[in-house]
Amino acid sequence: MKSAEHKLLVGNRKARNPLAPTAENIAQGKDNFSHYCVACHGLDGQNTGVPFADRMSPPVPVLTSASTQSYTDGQLKWIIDNGLFPSGMPASRGILNDDEIWSIVLYIRHLPPAGSLGEPTMYSDASQCPGSRDTAGQDSPSIALKAQK
Repeated sequence: MKSAEHKLLVGNRKARNPLAPTAENIAQGKDNFSHYCVACHGLDGQNTGVPFADRMSPPVPVLTSASTQSYTDGQLKWIIDNGLFPSGMPASRGILNDDEIWSIVLYIRHLPPAGSLGEPTMYSDASQCPGSRDTAGQDSPSIALKAQK
């Protein structure tokens, strides 16, 4: 299936990234990635701190994997632009522009080591979310207040 996916189902195989892999463009890609991709792929593109990444069907791919890195730049842009059914990868068409997507592709090609950026803040302190429990199994302050009423 991977071969068919790479050759037949994912378009834009021959498209070239118009952005040079400069430090500035990669940093811009990292910033764009942190706004659109981090919820599923983590800050480092390797699912660090994403609590559901391995429980999805199929699991969220680690972007440093050989399978992901074997896509051409054009194919990665196509996936980001169009999504990938039935993987859960949403389309960004109309949300991100071409330069933003191309910069994300550059960042995917230059990802940092796994865990080096920590976890997304949206997952880093779940005890502060209403309805959650802290690590000791105690209700969060918002639940405790509701229980007192």
